[in-house]
Amino acid sequence: PRLTPSPRPAVWAGPECSYLTVGDRLWDQLALTGHARRSGDPARLASLGVSGVRYPVLWGRSSGRRAATDWRWAASRVARLVDLGTEPIVGLLHHGFGPTGADPLDPGWPAAFGRYARRVAERLPAVRSFLPINEPLTTARFGGLYGWWPPYARDPGVFAALLVAHAEAYLEAGRAIRAVRPDARLIVNEDIGTTFSTPSLAELAELHNER
Repeated sequence: PRLTPSPRPAVWAGPECSYLTVGDRLWDQLALTGHARRSGDPARLASLGVSGVRYPVLWGRSSGRRAATDWRWAASRVARLVDLGTEPIVGLLHHGFGPTGADPLDPGWPAAFGRYARRVAERLPAVRSFLPINEPLTTARFGGLYGWWPPYARDPGVFAALLVAHAEAYLEAGRAIRAVRPDARLIVNEDIGTTFSTPSLAELAELHNER
């Protein structure tokens, strides 16, 4: 039988953009790498020949001395990608929990994130594709199981609560975005793989694979 040709795979690029406080330090990768102040980066990304660029418009991230999202910065970067014929895939949360003091275990956190998602959709009408939350499982593991990130827990119950909070926040964001842009494409991504090991570490590998 004749096989239907598979569509060509999409290849994306994007700046690494984690934004979170660890201990007493704020880690803002857009600032640390210099991307936030280089207006030519969207053209450099597009020049790679990619079909899309994951672009961060992060909840809670200020720009310089600004106390809130710099919408002009976001709009100019997104517009540049569109002009270059490269689709922007806008991300709203990347290994952080939003504004200073935001608590993902607060029952109101998912709804607050949804309200932010709506503002992004309203202010960036050229965007059709959204990736609301980057790797929620990874964020939940690092903060709830390993104690590396807030809330610095090593507790399966906290891990599960963080994962559920992210799922609820994604749903809130999806509904809010589609209330503004009914044809929006909502994307989910996760860090999932298979762990291999030597025989002496087989039990640990089994644990990772089950998780």
